[in-house]
Amino acid sequence: MANTFINRHGYLLIQLLVLLGLLLLLCQPLAWNIELPVQFWVKQSFVFALWVGLFYLNIKLLVPRLLFRNRMGWFVLAILGAFVVVLFLFSAIDYWLNLPELMHRTFPDKIEAQSNNFSFRPHPIFSLTTLMLLGISTTISVVQKWQTDEASRQRLEKQKITSELSFLKAQINPHFFFNTLHSIYALTMINIETSREALHTLSRMMRYVLYETQSGTTLLSKEIEFMQDYINLMKLRLTEKVTVTFDKPNPVRDIPVAPMLFLPYVENAFKHGVSALLPSNIHIAIHQQAGIVELVVRNTVLPEKRVVLEESSGIGLANTSRRLDLLYPGQYTLAVTEKTPENEYRVHLKLNLS
Repeated sequence: MANTFINRHGYLLIQLLVLLGLLLLLCQPLAWNIELPVQFWVKQSFVFALWVGLFYLNIKLLVPRLLFRNRMGWFVLAILGAFVVVLFLFSAIDYWLNLPELMHRTFPDKIEAQSNNFSFRPHPIFSLTTLMLLGISTTISVVQKWQTDEASRQRLEKQKITSELSFLKAQINPHFFFNTLHSIYALTMINIETSREALHTLSRMMRYVLYETQSGTTLLSKEIEFMQDYINLMKLRLTEKVTVTFDKPNPVRDIPVAPMLFLPYVENAFKHGVSALLPSNIHIAIHQQAGIVELVVRNTVLPEKRVVLEESSGIGLANTSRRLDLLYPGQYTLAVTEKTPENEYRVHLKLNLS
């Protein structure tokens, strides 16, 4: 809105300056300090009106109706026609006002007597000024349309990105919710009291999802608390063979961050790095330095696991990558190592939020 206001008033100022320049050009004879016939000033007023009319005829009619509609041939013909008509009227006003004879009487030593017959001989300065006026008005219209189109394109792109982010976020949240409910359902078969605790933790997490993430950003400290709740929830169903560590900054320097941006990588580690029979490790770390936030997630690569549709879909990871592209273009690096020498799956996300 502010840019539109500035552009609109900027173009009005340019138009006023152009018209002021024309007026000063026509009023230059005032500096001669010589009394000129009234007919001369009538002609100057008429010429100014011609130029103003031609200026706005080109801006408001010829350029929008012809040039912007790809009718280049008609536009060139219209410009040439308008140029010839203006030159004709310039010559005609001299004839109608008998101005050559009057100017000869005023400047008998400088202006030769001319016949009072009509002749199509416009002054070179007038012709050049008319051509410049047509060029300036065309340029103003073209630049103004380009800026208007660019502003519209950016506005549409922003709306598209906002809609796409809303769609991606709507996909991620139910995906997370479905996975967590599936875990709690399995837990109810083993320990009712623990499952109650898990439901309480889940309710706190869902309040965060529903109420704390609607503005598009959240504080890093709240996002870390949310991750801690998720990790605690997942640890309730793990056996002694699984070791989970979570390193976080202390203290946390709060900065805005997209909500639930880190969760899919943590969730993926719990889905694919946990075994009830084999020793396994999950290591999650968040590092913060100035405006840079890093997430490192490592989990043990296990032998072939039972494949289920929910685990193989990869909805959360795919959407998170798309969210990163939309929200932090050129501000992040994401490195995924399928299998490190330590037999671990490793994700390293680095965000530059400065």
